[in-house]
Amino acid sequence: MLLVLCVDLDDDLGRKTGVDTPVVGRDAVEAAAVELATADPEDSDVNVLFEGLHVADRVTDESVEVAAVTGVDGSDVAANRAVGEELDEVLAGLVTGEDVRAVVVTDGAQDESVLPVIRSRVPIDGVQRVVVRQAQDLESMYYTIKQVLDDPETRGTILIPMGIVLLIYPLSLLAERLDMPGAVFGVTSALIGFYLLSRGLALGERLDSFVDRIREGLYAGRVSLVTYFVAGLLLMIGGFTGVQTVQDLQAGTGDALTVIEVIAAMVYGSLRWFAAAGVTSSFGRVVDGYIDGEFEWRHLNAPVYVLAIAFVLHGVTSFVLAYGDLSYLAFTLTGATLLGLASTFALALAESRFGGRVNPT
Repeated sequence: MLLVLCVDLDDDLGRKTGVDTPVVGRDAVEAAAVELATADPEDSDVNVLFEGLHVADRVTDESVEVAAVTGVDGSDVAANRAVGEELDEVLAGLVTGEDVRAVVVTDGAQDESVLPVIRSRVPIDGVQRVVVRQAQDLESMYYTIKQVLDDPETRGTILIPMGIVLLIYPLSLLAERLDMPGAVFGVTSALIGFYLLSRGLALGERLDSFVDRIREGLYAGRVSLVTYFVAGLLLMIGGFTGVQTVQDLQAGTGDALTVIEVIAAMVYGSLRWFAAAGVTSSFGRVVDGYIDGEFEWRHLNAPVYVLAIAFVLHGVTSFVLAYGDLSYLAFTLTGATLLGLASTFALALAESRFGGRVNPT
């Protein structure tokens, strides 16, 4: 059995005439076509319905049925889903022992996006596109361009480099006025380089994900959002302090510092701030885990381990910079090790006694 399926993806038939869909049967489809032509003679879906009737009339060697299915206006995904549901209803209503095949009639490239949905339910023998002849190529070009511009991946790949190239001329005029002829090439090269780098590293997706996490944290009242912000400020202060320590050491010695001494001075100056940032951020994660009901005693090891590592680094850098002797280095290494072991043992004991996970009450 051949099913001539007229597809109206944006539901012009239902919206403009009020006809219930799907429409099944030659007389019903003809009546619906007349109603749509009366409501809007310029609608291309009128041609689709009449073309479906024409295709059905030309089939004489087998049984044939005509049906019209519609989607919804505004969303291609929802429209395709609606067409699939109406097609299921049509197929369920066909009383035949024969295998059903379909000929799909559409009014252009846009409606043909539903073909995979139809093919998943019934074999397709052919597709008949009905458009005004002088507008066929124009419509196909229009929907091709529309698809390219709607696709974020293709849009970014084509439009951004094109926009950068188009900026060369106004930038050259600006550079000529400012008597900086080389600036236009530098700016253009920088823009293209930044674009290629961002595409290669997927910076856009990373930025979107970062913004989404911040937004979720704000609305969820997550403490870690504040502690991360504070930790970031502490890291910045630590960086400046480390640089200042290097400069002070350089001014005090008068000789050129070795690479080891520069690194040690940088770590020594910034260590207390970095340790404070680590403890602050880790406590924020611990509090959020407790609020979410995911807190485990072992999570408290994080701030303790940060302090232990800070003790080790302080001992090592003090020894390298001659601020501390070998005994102080041995003291910090031993103290950090004992601190880590004591924390691990105490929290493991707490887990065995009170359970691994603590839920807020």
